[in-house]
Amino acid sequence: MPNPTITVTVNGAERTVEGRPSVRELLGLLDLDPRQVVVEVNREIVRRPALDTLSLADGDRVEVVHFVGGG
Repeated sequence: MPNPTITVTVNGAERTVEGRPSVRELLGLLDLDPRQVVVEVNREIVRRPALDTLSLADGDRVEVVHFVGGG
């Protein structure tokens, strides 16, 4: 039996993902380094220690902000 899928909205775009990934797993799917982004799930900032423990659910809204260096 295949893994169930959920739909989450990431920066305004709907994405279908397998299972209930953690925020860190989602960042991996998006090829993003957790050290270089700030993540908000359903308008709540996710602190780094919670990246592994917070699992996403169907309908969650995720915003990812990248740090940009330069001067």
